Amino acid sequence: MRVAIIAPLVESVPPALYGGTERVVSVLTEELVRRGHGVTLFASGDSVTSARLVPCAPVALRLAPGVTDYATSTRVELRDVYGRAGEFDLIHNHVDHLAFPFARLTGAPTITTTHGRLDLAEVHRLYRAYPEAPLVSISDNQRTHLPGANWLATVPNGIDLANFQVRSDPGDYLVFLGRISPEKRPDRAIAIARAVGMRLVIAAKIDDVDRAYYEHAIAPLMRDQHTVEFIGEVDERDKDELLGGAYAYLFPIDWPEPFGLTMVEAMATGTPVIASRAGSVPEVVVDGVTGFICDSVPAMVDAIARVPQLDRLACRRHVEQHFSAAAMVDGYERVYARSVAGGPLPVEHDTLVAVS
Repeated sequence: MRVAIIAPLVESVPPALYGGTERVVSVLTEELVRRGHGVTLFASGDSVTSARLVPCAPVALRLAPGVTDYATSTRVELRDVYGRAGEFDLIHNHVDHLAFPFARLTGAPTITTTHGRLDLAEVHRLYRAYPEAPLVSISDNQRTHLPGANWLATVPNGIDLANFQVRSDPGDYLVFLGRISPEKRPDRAIAIARAVGMRLVIAAKIDDVDRAYYEHAIAPLMRDQHTVEFIGEVDERDKDELLGGAYAYLFPIDWPEPFGLTMVEAMATGTPVIASRAGSVPEVVVDGVTGFICDSVPAMVDAIARVPQLDRLACRRHVEQHFSAAAMVDGYERVYARSVAGGPLPVEHDTLVAVS
């Protein structure tokens, strides 16, 4: 099948450091190519791929000096994609609603994977304006916020398992990984580490929009806690070592998380996840098997002592079964085939997620 993949331009594919969506796009692209599909990737020029790359910005926009308006570059990217729509059997969109007007006006077969949050009123208004847009969710919970949308399936994100080595023995520190932001609740992670007297390593990026939150709410907590180490963003190799050497991974979120790729990455190294019961978490973590799903910070503190009960190899097996590149692309190939044929099944009979 001839597939065009539209990647966000904020990070390269794959990203050098932080970047969940772009990392998933990379894994998807490489596995599709490996299976013999003709894939054209529209992405930043510093992307690395075995597909045919169409550079839509010289470098990832977050690294480009003076670039603050990401949407403008993305609209130019979409012009390039849909100007060549006749070359493809299917366009797979990963830049959310920005592609909807182009798809409607050209009639090009397009599916959109919704990588972001869908619970906000302005998001509901926009999606209602394009009710025909075929959508793929990355968790069942994500699509509950838009129950009337044109959902084709749920396809959970996958990772490249070769990037993560399982460790059978736990380390002696806790990890918080991702973004410093209010909804990710790094303050809770610090409170948990403080309560159990364990070292906490925070490996995270700080976006400009979250800079004030970091400086006023998080930095003082880290200064006051000598057991907290902030190391900033990490690349894929350092992430593997950091997660694999940990006692447990903390995911104390306070928002409807659409997926939570870092939970999968932690489990791939054998490290259990201690997470808040929110969003996709119950679909990703098996409570009492690959981690603990908790309803409060005190419950997360109590869960720390129960981590030795868990089998780290079971964490890895869970990822291999449900969140590998192969599992993800199996799901997308089914969606692609039915979309091109024009006959997708009703969503209630076509949920591809299967977490035991």
